[in-house]
Amino acid sequence: MRPYSEEKRKLIEEVGLNLQEKHNFTPLAARIYAILILSSADGCTFDEIIGLTEASKSSVSTNLHLLTQLKYVEYFTKPGHRKRYFRTTLNYLRLTLLEYQESIEKELQIVQKINKYNCKHNPEKFHRNESVGLIFQQYLKLQKDNLKITIEKMGSVQRDKTF
Repeated sequence: MRPYSEEKRKLIEEVGLNLQEKHNFTPLAARIYAILILSSADGCTFDEIIGLTEASKSSVSTNLHLLTQLKYVEYFTKPGHRKRYFRTTLNYLRLTLLEYQESIEKELQIVQKINKYNCKHNPEKFHRNESVGLIFQQYLKLQKDNLKITIEKMGSVQRDKTF
């Protein structure tokens, strides 16, 4: 018997592949994180994660430690239980947006330098293609501003949440 449905298994794999690409996670760390994203608020025990991933104890331990250090995963205990439970931190989506914001900022700086260079050294090209470069630069600025607003909203929601 499968520990979860075929639909959930496929979604875990899809989310895991995305996490590998976006966050440079190891395949196992990405799968563990995907499992925790899709698990209940009660979290998963170490043994449950081993069973779901079918990975060795040392591999799961190493990857959980990595995710915990990166502040994507946290652990907690339940009264009367000795086991640790793992879950995503409240700010995992906020962390994702912060990474995206950093990427947008880097790209915006490059586009601004390109536009400035072409304006100074290739004026004909700049004026011929001016609208495209400036439209893309404006798009990046709007994305950056939108991310800032969204990150601030998430921060205020998380401050209001208590366990």
